[in-house]
Amino acid sequence: MPLVEITYAPHLPEAKLRELGSVLPHLVSVAVECPEEPYDGDLQPGDVELRFRVPGPFDRFGLDLLVEVRSKWFPSRADNRQERVDLLRTSIESATGIDDVGVYLSLPVAAWSQSD
Repeated sequence: MPLVEITYAPHLPEAKLRELGSVLPHLVSVAVECPEEPYDGDLQPGDVELRFRVPGPFDRFGLDLLVEVRSKWFPSRADNRQERVDLLRTSIESATGIDDVGVYLSLPVAAWSQSD
């Protein structure tokens, strides 16, 4: 279950952010898919959580879009994490037309529990 925080420049149009919100769960799921957590293409509520925010008055922010993904560490994810993050960045750029994008992929040792 990836957690995704999106920080966006205030000048990005709401329509672009809505578009990003609609495609990002799938793009993130493809990027972090692994044998331990396969992606079947059928996302359910809670599978990918998105949080959008604008930079605060004291933040230093130089991108149009920063996407930070946290997903549980598995050896198969860690082995090719740079390829995964590069693929996610280019997929976001292609899907949205936003070309000043940074993506950070963090794979912490973690556990997850969710209500039914």
